[in-house]
Amino acid sequence: MLRDTKSAYHLGRSTMAFVLAGGRGSRLMELTDRRAKPAVYFGGKSRIIDFALSNALNSGIRRISVATQYKAHSLIRHLQRGWNFFRAERNESFDILPASQRVAENQWYEGTADAVRQNIDIIADYAPEFMLILAGDHVYKMDYELMLRQHADSGADVTVGCIDVPRMEATGFGVMAIDASRRIVDFVEKPADPPPMPGNPDRALASMGIYVFRTQYLIQLLLEDAANANSSHDFGKDIIPAIVRGGKAVAHLFSDSCVRKSPDAEAYWRDVGTIDAFWEANIDLTDFVPALDLYDQEWPIWTYGEIVPPAKFVHDEAGRRGSATSSLVSGGCIISGTRIDKSLLFTGVRTHSYGSLTHVVALPYVHVGRHARLTKVVLDRGVVIPPGLVVGEDPEEDARRFRRTANGVCLITQPMIDQLSG
Repeated sequence: MLRDTKSAYHLGRSTMAFVLAGGRGSRLMELTDRRAKPAVYFGGKSRIIDFALSNALNSGIRRISVATQYKAHSLIRHLQRGWNFFRAERNESFDILPASQRVAENQWYEGTADAVRQNIDIIADYAPEFMLILAGDHVYKMDYELMLRQHADSGADVTVGCIDVPRMEATGFGVMAIDASRRIVDFVEKPADPPPMPGNPDRALASMGIYVFRTQYLIQLLLEDAANANSSHDFGKDIIPAIVRGGKAVAHLFSDSCVRKSPDAEAYWRDVGTIDAFWEANIDLTDFVPALDLYDQEWPIWTYGEIVPPAKFVHDEAGRRGSATSSLVSGGCIISGTRIDKSLLFTGVRTHSYGSLTHVVALPYVHVGRHARLTKVVLDRGVVIPPGLVVGEDPEEDARRFRRTANGVCLITQPMIDQLSG
């Protein structure tokens, strides 16, 4: 839905967005050995967390808190560099909240709800009317103002953002059953047999990990949950099901607030939590008209922008031509006599003569040596590919040396390269 800018009062100004960014994302394998999933690179310049943060900023929300935990240095450094423009004198705030044993000396964040509960005093100091709880590890564009307005108008205790997915693909999500008024009548985590949508037995409503509460009500819930020794202190497992049983929980459909170029465009949302999904979502950006529009000036994806020179392409002779087709090439890249096809190169990638990159996602500051041929590969930040390396042509050899998925995508990290010569 296109943004409605005619509302006299934007609820975003009385809302705090609380972003849960502490998860490891273990299905991304070695990509999260040194960084949390929300800090993983995406789209040529951004990190995954930039999408939730940009949605909040573009929705008019000026109080944002980010809870971090697992290997948080890369994420915190990115937030400090790229999100340091909030000003207290404009009633704005941006707080980074690492798990710091503030409540007890032996207690880290024990669940998503506990991460919020341990920071109740900080939330109370700002006194927002509404709390918008966000997962920091999904890629999408959404106007939260529309969800906030539905919550305020409906009188719900909680409003849950949801997306419809093929029913049997919903087994990895929190899934809700709703009635004709969109009231949630059942909420189950990762069910083997997900409940279908009303009138559509092949689709199910999956939770996006987005929740809206009135602040005082949420604080009361969190304190009650903290006193429950049998709780896992998690929104999806404990808080939301309890409201469904004893209060009023309402579903908000992502299609109602998705930001897209036209009403009939895809409601784009991706959980890039596996190597295959990460590779595919990045490569999809090279399509002639990609489903995710990164060029939309009305709903930009804010991030830390390094000061780098433009991309450069050199050499123009047979077999040694610096060229790129159907690809995204970021600033600071030097394509020296390499053929690039349907690939995405992050900042500062350097490639050398007589090589080729096809369906490659190269994270920042990768170096690719001469005569290397890489196909269907993800290269971690700073990887140095030795001259003559061939990947993507011999599945057995690839699986022996690198992390190869069932779909044939190879993840390559520097330790894997170092073992080749060990």
